[in-house]
Amino acid sequence: MNFDNIKSVYESTSKRTHYDWGLREYLLRVYQYMAFALALTAVISMGAASSPQFINLIHGTPLKWVIAFAPLGMAFYMGSRLMSMSVTAAQTCLMIFATLMGLSLSSIFILFTGESIARVFFITASTFGAMSIYGHTTKKDLTSMGSFLMMGAIGLLIASVLNIFMQSGAMQFIISVIGVLVFTLFTAYDSQRIKALYYQVHGNTEVTQKLAVYGSLTLYMDFINIFVFLLQLLGVRRDD
Repeated sequence: MNFDNIKSVYESTSKRTHYDWGLREYLLRVYQYMAFALALTAVISMGAASSPQFINLIHGTPLKWVIAFAPLGMAFYMGSRLMSMSVTAAQTCLMIFATLMGLSLSSIFILFTGESIARVFFITASTFGAMSIYGHTTKKDLTSMGSFLMMGAIGLLIASVLNIFMQSGAMQFIISVIGVLVFTLFTAYDSQRIKALYYQVHGNTEVTQKLAVYGSLTLYMDFINIFVFLLQLLGVRRDD
């Protein structure tokens, strides 16, 4: 997908003063897809966590590595193949991604208390909502943040993989703090970007529908990452 001219599109559309009902419908679709994907992830995660046998199968065998990295692989697949898919195929891939993520996150219901998970979820939702609104309404061009945030995300991934073997509490704390910061900023950046993408393909209904799925995927990932990193910082473990 070519995003090279997003900055120029943003500059040309940031001066629009009329209300665009097409944009409203597009953004509603983005957040509806995202909300459905989050709900599916929660249901799958809680359902898997309620079965000790299933938890042992997923997290007590080498299958845990497949489950851990499968969502990342699906995200890359969707990003690279989105424009060649049908709208239905893109929607299906989003639901598969949300299901895999639910399986991956099922262990949090074993590790953390339900009360702390709920508390962190509402903190995440508030933070995400505020930054998403900022991204949609600010007149500041956030395009320049993209490269910096992407490097931060790659650095977090590498550090997280290394810490699987190091098991350093101090390193995990630093990773979590930086992770919350990076993906909070990503929320504003992605919110502005999906709006700019709409104007880039304005008038092409099929492409707009696919971009709504893509936008929901990126915002979903921002939300999940903020939630997971905040849970590492604020969550109460059952064995404490």
